[in-house]
Amino acid sequence: MALTQQQRDERRHAKAAALQEEDLRLKVRPGTKQALAELMKWAGIEEQGEAMTLMIHRLHELGPAGALPLLEPPRHEITVSPAVARRLELAYQREALRIGRDD
Repeated sequence: MALTQQQRDERRHAKAAALQEEDLRLKVRPGTKQALAELMKWAGIEEQGEAMTLMIHRLHELGPAGALPLLEPPRHEITVSPAVARRLELAYQREALRIGRDD
């Protein structure tokens, strides 16, 4: 006799509890989703959870020295050209004069 949906759910919950499984949720933007899809394609992996689990374990195998450089978020450097800096300075001075006149 086939199990009912409730029996299947109970069996699944009991197995998850015995294995100490926990759901981790991750919200991503399209670029991150695309990168994961490409990684999965390269490795021939069909399930996102499997791909992420493998990546976490492989990254952990690298140890602190190997993993930390890969976990540093990229930092964007903003450089203001002298022409833009001069325009900002002029705009700042005009605004300061305008505020001074309003008092």
